[in-house]
Amino acid sequence: MRTGPLGGTGVQVTELAFGAAGIGNLYRPISEEAAVAAVDAAWEAGIRTFDTAPHYGLGLSELRLGAALRGRPRAAYTVSTKVGRLLVPGDAEGDDLANGFAVPARHRRVWDFSADGVLRSLDASLNRLGLDRVDIALLHDPDDHAEQALDEAYPALERLRDEGVVRAIGIGMNRCGLPARFLRETDIDVVLLAGRYTLLEQEGLAGPLSEAAARGKSVVIGGVLNSGLLSDPKPGATYDYAPAPDAVLARALRLKAVTERHGVPLRAAALHFPLGHRAVASVLTGARSPQEVLDTVEQLRRPVPPALWEDLRGEGLLAPDTPTPHHSAG
Repeated sequence: MRTGPLGGTGVQVTELAFGAAGIGNLYRPISEEAAVAAVDAAWEAGIRTFDTAPHYGLGLSELRLGAALRGRPRAAYTVSTKVGRLLVPGDAEGDDLANGFAVPARHRRVWDFSADGVLRSLDASLNRLGLDRVDIALLHDPDDHAEQALDEAYPALERLRDEGVVRAIGIGMNRCGLPARFLRETDIDVVLLAGRYTLLEQEGLAGPLSEAAARGKSVVIGGVLNSGLLSDPKPGATYDYAPAPDAVLARALRLKAVTERHGVPLRAAALHFPLGHRAVASVLTGARSPQEVLDTVEQLRRPVPPALWEDLRGEGLLAPDTPTPHHSAG
């Protein structure tokens, strides 16, 4: 699997990255064995970039990812995790499904973008992962904490990078405005942008992606299937974790009609699409089973004819200047 550099750092990422929210019991529980099997399948397929966060399953994702990677050569893979939510022991009853994870609610999340919060979060993540370092540390969803993230959390991450504790720093969000601001006002290396630069919608093109390209920084694209809508668009399909509005579903069905005319599944075109932009270093997809991993790898290896992208432009489903894998952004 192809690898490339993350911005101007020495960090290498594979063009397909493993998102570990699923093995943190996103929406439904999976067994320890299934979680390890999913990571093993990713490794066998050549994936060497893995993304997790304390938020995912109240630490379960980090615990399982660390266990699954144990024994593998540390220099052979890249791990990113996130800061901004501290896990504080609590006596809450029930489970964490209100936050999307089928785990006991033995902890509660506390927003903390202070410098001390960054250090405490990373230390706890290293303990769960069983690692002495992570490669990439990302500010996680600082939507409502922008000034503290800029004034306190970012400088702490910058110091950690200078000291070699982490090798790359950035921000992970599903909105565009704040990542673009961070690219303009700080020296972050990477933006993880979820759901806003996909075959369905390209809101991120004018903001984070153009800012990153202009500065030699990188973008990792998550949510390429828009919560599953681009996997199988049909009534009741989800978009941004809710039922897709009629207009959005109609657009997805038009996309599907074009890709299938070229003999290409919609999800394959959706996986390929972001890699046409020169700032995009990797596409991040979640998986909870070996079958899901292998299907994703198969779709990424499937050839997509240049005529497919041209037909999408011709039908007004892509703007004329939208970069595609055969029409790179200048």
